[in-house]
Amino acid sequence: MKVTIIDIGPEEEEEIIIKCNFLDDEIVKLINQVRQGSGKLTVYRDGGMFFLEPEEVFYFESVEQKVFAYCRAEVYQTKSRLYELQEELSGRDFVRVSKSIILNLKNIKSLTPAFGGRYEALLKNGEKVIISRQYIGALKEKLGV
Repeated sequence: MKVTIIDIGPEEEEEIIIKCNFLDDEIVKLINQVRQGSGKLTVYRDGGMFFLEPEEVFYFESVEQKVFAYCRAEVYQTKSRLYELQEELSGRDFVRVSKSIILNLKNIKSLTPAFGGRYEALLKNGEKVIISRQYIGALKEKLGV
């Protein structure tokens, strides 16, 4: 891999250009590291790459070894694992609510007790997410209840 650094004047905007035959995992990881400086998440849909503010995500779900980011009306895929997202978002309003879901607390409309000690979260976009009883303590702690 060739790296070129060009000195620019103060009036010019800094930019990073990546030339590649295809986006492999190493290049995607590099892009994610660069983007983390801005706090944005790199996600994918329909062959395109998108950058989201974490607050736009209602929840992340792991399904068949793939992780999806559910927003108000769109669903994106991310290359990060759920545990990586949990670490990356630890200082924000996200909490693990089951083995397969990380939930954005800012997008909860209401919480209702459900069967078997679980809770059901109704989100602002109308979706419902089940909170496992093993994770209720962490949720209550994060909510300050």
